[in-house]
Formats: sequence, C-alpha cells, structure tokens
Amino acid sequence: MSKCEQCIVRQFSSLKALSKDELLKMADCKTSYTIKKGEPIFEEGEITNGIYCVKDGVCKLSKLSSNGKDQIVKLVKPGELLGQRSMISEEPANLSAVAIEDMEVCFIPKTEIIQFFTQNNQFSMSVMKTICGDLKEADDHMVDLAQKSVKERLAGTLIYLEETFGTDSDGALRLQLSREELAGMIGTATESCIRLLSELKKSGWIDLIGKKIKIVDKNKLRRIAD
Repeated sequence: MSKCEQCIVRQFSSLKALSKDELLKMADCKTSYTIKKGEPIFEEGEITNGIYCVKDGVCKLSKLSSNGKDQIVKLVKPGELLGQRSMISEEPANLSAVAIEDMEVCFIPKTEIIQFFTQNNQFSMSVMKTICGDLKEADDHMVDLAQKSVKERLAGTLIYLEETFGTDSDGALRLQLSREELAGMIGTATESCIRLLSELKKSGWIDLIGKKIKIVDKNKLRRIAD
C-alpha cells in the first residue's frame, strides 16, 4: 500500500474517490511539508499550481481588507483540501492560508490533479460538490454579517469552535485563537470582541482561563446565537 492509500484523512476529502492506481501516482508526485504555527501555506494573489491536503493541524483562510484587517473566511481542518478553486479557475489564490497551529500538509501538483479530474468523474464531481459547499458557507456567513449582531455572531462562533474542534482537559476550547483572530472570524474590532467576551463571562455563560475560553452554559449561548 502507498502512503496515500494508508492515509486516514483522505477519506474526509474528494481524494477518497481516487482509485488504487491513482493513489500510487499521487504518492509518487506529492510533496509533504511541515508548516509551523503562524506560517503561510500560500498567500492571497499567489499562483498555487496544485492543491494541498491537510494531514494534521488547522489553518485559517483569510482576506486582507482595505483597512489592513484580516477577515477570516473559514477554518480548515485535517482531511480538507486547499487551493482547488483557484487551480480549476486558473486564477491566483483569492485568500491566504495561514497555520493556526503546527501542521502537516501534502502538496499535489496541478498536472496530476487535472489528469484525475478529466479521467475520474467521481473525483471531479466530489471536488465540485466541495466547492459548492464552500459557496453555501460563504452565503450563510455573508447573511450572518448583515443580519446578526456581533454578540450573536460571537456566541455562534464559540459553539462552532467547541463542536468542530472539541475541548482540552480543562474543558476549554481546544483550538486556541487569539482575540484578534476571533474578532476576524466574527467581523468586528478586537476591542469589541474582548469587551463582549467579558460580558459573556460576567453573565456566567463562559469562563476565561488566561487566553483560553471555556463554555459554561451552551444552551444560553445557543439562544443568543439563534
């Protein structure tokens, strides 16, 4: 078995549609990288010339606004792919991908992916479904920014972080975002995010343990978010 065949995380992405022979080809041409926390995988405007499969760790996809603030569009977890949209559209990357924690990623060149895309209908359909899912998420995020208050968005984001990435031994959110990153996710100033976290703590709905955030009353948060 090739390393790509043995890789568990490929079952969570479009790569699960590849045949044994295609996986062997991919194993021969892929390159593995270790990305340290805070380092970019690729940056906005860059030509990626392939896709990245996230083997371990989490990164943020973000766009730099005209006022210099980072708007986080999505958090990408193990098993997900990066760069497929710009590769298919033959455009530079529209977003930057930066590691939130230490990561292991595999890079697969465009020439191989395009070959899989043209020869394997199941793979190409799976990639297109993923892109459609990303568009739906972007639509929902845009509606939330327009219609929900910052407090509602913060409550919803804290629930999402717990349910998606889990908690540590203290019961705090496992994925530690800086206050600036959290503000970038909900589309507000860092100062407003800090103030709202203090309000939620005062109400007894969350606890702040240093830089860590622990959800104390998820039902109350859910009522705010909804």
